[in-house]
Amino acid sequence: VSDNGNGMPEEIVDKIFQPFFTTKPTGEGTGLGLSMSYDIITKSHNGELRVDTKEKEGTTFIIILANI
Repeated sequence: VSDNGNGMPEEIVDKIFQPFFTTKPTGEGTGLGLSMSYDIITKSHNGELRVDTKEKEGTTFIIILANI
């Protein structure tokens, strides 16, 4: 899944899969979406969730699921 937005700074990328991390103001969002996605993909499906981002160019999330 890709976008052509602003990308993310490295200090944000290092935290995005942590529970309750959000860049939104307090009270807007739980910060659980990417954390839950990461756990479902990696723990429940033995897969990988990767992020590739370049500031001012965009972000790509790569989902790799194991063959069954």
